Parts: sequence; C-alpha cells; structure tokens
Amino acid sequence: MTPFIAEIIGTFLLILLGCGVNANVSLAKTYGSSSGWIVIATGWAIAVYVGVVVSAPYSGAHLNPAVSVGLAAAGKFSWGDVPLYIFAQFIGAMLGAFFVWLTHKDHFNATEDGSTKRGVFCNAPAIPNTPINLLNEIVGTFVLVFTVLYFSDAVITNTDTVIGLGSLGALPVAFLVWGIGLSLGGTTGYAINPARDLGPRIIHAIVPIKEKGSNGWGYSWIPVIGPILGGLAAASLFLVLQ
Repeated sequence: MTPFIAEIIGTFLLILLGCGVNANVSLAKTYGSSSGWIVIATGWAIAVYVGVVVSAPYSGAHLNPAVSVGLAAAGKFSWGDVPLYIFAQFIGAMLGAFFVWLTHKDHFNATEDGSTKRGVFCNAPAIPNTPINLLNEIVGTFVLVFTVLYFSDAVITNTDTVIGLGSLGALPVAFLVWGIGLSLGGTTGYAINPARDLGPRIIHAIVPIKEKGSNGWGYSWIPVIGPILGGLAAASLFLVLQ
C-alpha cells in the first residue's frame, strides 16, 4: 500500500465512522437517535483509532491537512509531500461521507430539519460568533498537532524508549481526539481538520437529500482556515521549545 492510498483509506474510515456516529445520533428513527454528545465524541475517537491503525504503517496516518502542514512546518515531514497527502485526505473524506449518506438514506428522508441533516456531514457553531468560532478551531487543532508532535518525539531518557505512534499504536491519538471533543468540542463541533469538514460538506451539496436546506458555505472557511492556523501555531511553539 502506498502512502497516497493509505491516506485515502484511513481518512475514508475516519469519516465513515465519524459522520456515521453523527448520523446515528442525529437522524430520526435510528437506534442511536438522541443518544447525545458523549456518544458522538466517543464515536469520533474510535473513528480516529480505526483510521490510524490501518494507515499508520504506510503513511504515518495524518488523515488531516492540518496535521500534514503542522508536521511539515515543524520539520517532521517533507513539504513536497503535503499536496499529495491533502489530495488523498479529501478523496477519502468525500468517499466516507458519500457512504454515510448511502447507508442512511431512509433516515435522512425520515428527518425533517435541514440543519440536522447538514450536521451529519459538517460543522456549525452552537453560537455564531466568527472570531470566537475561529479561535475555537485554532485552539482545538493546536492541542491536536502540538500533542501529536510529542507523540512522535518524546523519549524516556533513562531507557531510551521512544513514546510515539510506533510504540504505543493508535490509542494515544484516539484518546487525544476524545479529550478535545469532550473538553473543547461543544462550541463548534470541533472539526480540527479541513478535510473532515469541507469534504463532507461538498458531498452534502452534491447528493440528493430531501429538504436538506443550506450548505452553510458562509461558515465553511472557518473549519478550513482555523485548523491550518492551529497546526502552524503548534509547530511554531514546538520549534521554539526545542
């Protein structure tokens, strides 16, 4: 498996299970309907775990343009590979969102509210406030990327044991995303990933959904720009502290 294919498959699994838990909780007449924020945050954490497990041996499991950009800015990844990774991530995110729509078509039809249907695919602020919404995406992604940089580099000095994705597997990233969701996710839905929001948002605009309402394009730049800025801020602080 090439890194390009691994990023497609990993991001596909991330979005299939992540937007899938959104659908299960939000749409009408599912067995998980209205089961709440804890289920959503846990589902996204497990989605990250699954995507990372499959793709990490081949691509490093970025699954997120903000992670790719942040790692490159920190000198941990080649800038030349960033466009290919981002392209793969968007392909995977769009495919994942498409299959969520396909598997939940009856439940989309049974749901009346258009914003609820859109929320399966992409984010919206709990309270619209552009500067604060942007700040929340920056801060959430900062925590993600800054911590991932230490997953990659932390060392127990006495034993020279590397504490990173190679030794601990995907669980640290899953717990990290779970924590971000529980602590910081309630304001904007914690996209913390441009491909996670924009890819499914494009699918929402394309697929036929009865009375789906607005695509929310006016907000769509925040889950793209915010995570990129957060990733760059994390890389900058990481370099300063070295």
